[in-house]
Amino acid sequence: MPEWMIEANALRKLKPRHILFLCVANSARSQIAEGIARSLAPSSVKVSSAGSVPTRVNPLSIEVLDEIGIDISSHSSKSLDSIDASTVDAVITLCAEEVCPVFLGRATRLYWGLPDPAPQGCADQAALDGFRRVRDELRVRLEFLFNDWSE
Repeated sequence: MPEWMIEANALRKLKPRHILFLCVANSARSQIAEGIARSLAPSSVKVSSAGSVPTRVNPLSIEVLDEIGIDISSHSSKSLDSIDASTVDAVITLCAEEVCPVFLGRATRLYWGLPDPAPQGCADQAALDGFRRVRDELRVRLEFLFNDWSE
């Protein structure tokens, strides 16, 4: 069983009320994770995302979620400083090749390192394929996490 499944099982048992997805720019992986998680999580679970150096939501993040019926077109990149750390029960960090932001709150921490879906110099189709791979992997993990989650 992959490590992320073991962590997801443990997190499910804790039943966190606020899950934060964390990345550097809060433009791709964390935004995709937030969108998918909001579509799957029970209404009692707050889902948010943030970054240590927020930029803007990557249009390809919006596009690949739109392909599966999830609209994040109104999302904006948020700074980690804008999140009330005292309300966060679980943090899922998604950075792979960058230095991940540090969350100083008392939350349970999981690390789901995924590659940057749009590395510099990537052609449009290759970038879109990268975003789809990240979306699909996050969808698998989040469906597993929220499967049989009771209020």
